Amino acid sequence: MNLLTMKNIHKAYTDKVLFKGADFSVNTGDKIGVIGINGTGKSSLLKMIAGIDTCDAGLIVKGNNVVVNYLPQSPTFHDDETIYEHVITANSTEENKWSIEGDARALLDKLGFTDTSISVSSLSGGQKKKVALAAALLSSCDILVLDEPTNHLDNDMTEYLEDYLNNYRGALVMVTHDRYFLDRVTNRIVEIDKGYIYSYNANYEGYLMLKAERENIALATERKNQNILRKEIAWIRRGARARSTKQKAHIKRYEALAAEEMIEADKTVNLSSIASRLGNKTIELHNISKSFPGLTHPLIENFSYNFLRNDRIGITGPNGCGKSTLMKLITGNLKPDSGIIEIGETVNIGYFSQENEMLDDNKIVLDYVKETAEYIRTVDGYMSASTLCEEFLFDSTLQHQRIGKLSGGEKRRLYLLKILAGSPNVLILDEPTNDLDISTLCILEDYLDTFQGILIVVSHDRYFLDRVVKRLFVYDGYGQIRQFEGSYTDYYLEYGTFANSVKSGSGSVKPAPASKGKPAADSSKSGAAEKDTAPKRAKNKFTFNEQREYDTIEDDIAACEETIDGLDREIAASTTDFTKLNHLMAEKENAELKLEHLMERYVYLTDLLESFKK
Repeated sequence: MNLLTMKNIHKAYTDKVLFKGADFSVNTGDKIGVIGINGTGKSSLLKMIAGIDTCDAGLIVKGNNVVVNYLPQSPTFHDDETIYEHVITANSTEENKWSIEGDARALLDKLGFTDTSISVSSLSGGQKKKVALAAALLSSCDILVLDEPTNHLDNDMTEYLEDYLNNYRGALVMVTHDRYFLDRVTNRIVEIDKGYIYSYNANYEGYLMLKAERENIALATERKNQNILRKEIAWIRRGARARSTKQKAHIKRYEALAAEEMIEADKTVNLSSIASRLGNKTIELHNISKSFPGLTHPLIENFSYNFLRNDRIGITGPNGCGKSTLMKLITGNLKPDSGIIEIGETVNIGYFSQENEMLDDNKIVLDYVKETAEYIRTVDGYMSASTLCEEFLFDSTLQHQRIGKLSGGEKRRLYLLKILAGSPNVLILDEPTNDLDISTLCILEDYLDTFQGILIVVSHDRYFLDRVVKRLFVYDGYGQIRQFEGSYTDYYLEYGTFANSVKSGSGSVKPAPASKGKPAADSSKSGAAEKDTAPKRAKNKFTFNEQREYDTIEDDIAACEETIDGLDREIAASTTDFTKLNHLMAEKENAELKLEHLMERYVYLTDLLESFKK
């Protein structure tokens, strides 16, 4: 059953176009993960689903009795509201007033709130997000919309949320950059790319394979269109034999093809390591301890470690255990209560904190990067600040915008870029995956593959940890830190709750296979054999059926295009009849498939005709 449909939507903010004729729908049972580069409109799409925002043009139709509940990326609260009051007020009804209190307390306790009488205003940003998440999960709705629900959740909480959403009966639409989470929770991935929306009926692993297929088809279609356009140009130059309806349709099709934008392949980044030289002495921690007033135990107690060149260390543990504290001790932002921290003379630390430090909204993006360096040394030579911006998906337009106009994710990407521009040889990343899109994470992961220095990462992103670290510092929550050789998955297979989810079959994201079914080599041999045994053409001319098809195909194409135009007009007029709208959209999809087939035959027949003349 269809719950919500968006048709041909357009949306722009000032001169930035987010959607240009995009389509989207939510059906019963859908668990949709929305992905795309920061700034492409993911949060805007969620707001339109929730009815908080509208499109500039197009059609948004929601069922009369469909209820939508929305968790924003940055939730707001009433003044002096307690944790308990917020969750109860958001969800209490006459039907559930006797059960909601117990459900609310159980969920809040699971999320780490044992005292629910605390004012929300006294909480940190991450804790506020968890309160809002609790209110959203308890809601009774048909479509649950979540914007970055896994941010600020530790690994155990993320696994709990996975289980909760897997058992959730309503439709789900969420934005998250946690790739394991997407793989285990979603049954449909929606990608926003260059103003359009692409839907894949698969989890994240399936999406990787289906996207590759779509891009190959799109590039093949581009080649076909260019082939058609080349022949249309030749036809125009020869002059039309008559000004019939068929010829006018031919000219119209030529004009449409000529006006089409060329398909651009997704940008790939080959950014070589830009770390400065690191000497023999790096960072040495000798029996350091750190505690804070009001805590019953120290966050760090008698911890020692000598960092080795090219160490790849991930730090994991429950929220509030002291992971960020260790990073601040290493960077000198905090001093240990006891113990010694020694830093080598050649050490150049790049610290990516949870907050976007040193970001002035009034500065221009490129000028902000140039404050660090106008030219950045790489292993392949020197790279300008502008080129480095391009590599991190800031095109020439974005480079000359003020920082205040960037989205939250774009600001995080810019902050990361500035740190890397400083050529650090010790890179300390505190929750780098929060608010960064998957494309940027892939760029960062590729960069770290060649990074010639020490990497220290605090992250709850299990995929990212598996991808970039080789050793773990594991907090027990009581000041003790133990070391583990291996990845995040290795550790939890041996010690943690994560092992249960892997063994039960939810699995992890694997590289997408090149193809399913028979190996590619077998299919190519089969195709070659078929080609060899195919009957040879006796003469250089059309067969009777080919000639008849060639004589009528342009009329068939014109008729099909007219059918699609008529369906578009009917769809635009059917804003209130939800059943008719779904029927018309299905009809249009079939007509577009028919047109695609006719265009393929047109290319084949015209190519064949040209071959006869050679």
